[in-house]
Amino acid sequence: MHVRPPRIEALDLAALLCSRVCHDLISPVGAIVNGLEVMEEDKDEETKTFALDLIKKSAHQASARLQFCRLAFGAAGSAGAQIDLGDAEKAARGLLEDDKIKLTWSLPRELLQKNKVKLLMNMLLIAAGSIPRGGTLTVDPAEGGQGFRITAAGLNARLNQTAAELLGGNSAHSVDAHAIQPVYTGSWPGTVGLRSRLSPKARRS
Repeated sequence: MHVRPPRIEALDLAALLCSRVCHDLISPVGAIVNGLEVMEEDKDEETKTFALDLIKKSAHQASARLQFCRLAFGAAGSAGAQIDLGDAEKAARGLLEDDKIKLTWSLPRELLQKNKVKLLMNMLLIAAGSIPRGGTLTVDPAEGGQGFRITAAGLNARLNQTAAELLGGNSAHSVDAHAIQPVYTGSWPGTVGLRSRLSPKARRS
């Protein structure tokens, strides 16, 4: 018997997702503000150069997060719209790939139904959260060519127990802005019973 995800009203879901997006943007936007204040108040050229670099880096981070969130949480077009997987790959690399995480993307570039792309992006977020010390995220077509498979590998890779339970539909946990993403992911068609295929055990690479 499958467990249903925690029931959340539409307005509450929208509010929690908005809180999640705002939380993700607070850090880079705050850094931009701090950098601008330094440039305005400090006369030292070296300090101004450092502040400008901080502003550029933070603006890039904010842009990457917004582009990813637009596909993962937003409408991204009208109902039934299709999204180019090339755009999804670009957004995923912009947010997730850095000195610690390498993304290997093996999906063909094609138009895919919007909701499937949203599911893909949200599963990537959960996979990235399972390798906090860095590693590799691999996106492959699923066997038979229907759907996709995401693999996370890294030192002590581990799916957070709370995330696994929320993803699988365990309503014992309270749902806040931090917990909404796995609940949202688990609510999409195609994730029913996903909990039984997830292992929270540590893996080494």
